[in-house]
Amino acid sequence: MSFDLKGHVSVVTGGNGGIGLGMARGLAKAGAKVSVWGRSEEKNASAVEQLSKLGEAHAVACDVAEESQIASALEATLGKFGRVDSCFANAGIMKNTTPFLEMSADEWNRILSVNLTGVFLTFREIAKHMVARGGGGKLVVTASIGATFGIPRGEHYSASKAAVCALVRSLAVELGKHDIQANAILPGWIDTDMTEHAKSWDKMNEMILHRTPAHRWGTPEDFEAIAVYFASPASSFHTGDSVTLDGGYTRF
Repeated sequence: MSFDLKGHVSVVTGGNGGIGLGMARGLAKAGAKVSVWGRSEEKNASAVEQLSKLGEAHAVACDVAEESQIASALEATLGKFGRVDSCFANAGIMKNTTPFLEMSADEWNRILSVNLTGVFLTFREIAKHMVARGGGGKLVVTASIGATFGIPRGEHYSASKAAVCALVRSLAVELGKHDIQANAILPGWIDTDMTEHAKSWDKMNEMILHRTPAHRWGTPEDFEAIAVYFASPASSFHTGDSVTLDGGYTRF
């Protein structure tokens, strides 16, 4: 019963594809009502169509880099479901084509506006609701093994992912008195639209498979169970942590 999410409401930002949709499917399978926040209305509609076969779901158009849109998305979610019990801050972007010496401040700020500031804004608004409502809650961010590994031409991405790991550690300490747990998930090489360029590069693909003890790329389905765990009462004493899910890549 620790993993039964009936009556539970989850928000998944960037939940209309990739890892986010994998998490949303896992949550829906466990009985949670799922609110997907994503920029693309077309992808949002497709995600809701899939999730509705598993349970109750809806979507809100939202760019997490825009503070006003987060407030509106939360208002719409509360109007639909009445509460939020867990939030998976998964929305993120990556650009690693510009050498560091040529990287502009605009490019740097654009990555951090979504991957770091967007997480801060999302967690802040939802944590306000959780504290006001009482009863605790769960805050989970999708980070990356890039938080601890160097990414050439991806310094902005790596920095943003390291920062959100630090953020959840601080939130775990400050919000613990409200029975709110905060954790990070660090994916490795996962087969999504974001990593399509790497998988299609034969040399890179071969290196990843050789170095990954699981001998395969991860899939969005690999994130279903860990999302359920972090949303459920089973993780009520698990907070301030960063959990790596990479098929053993970082251990080889």
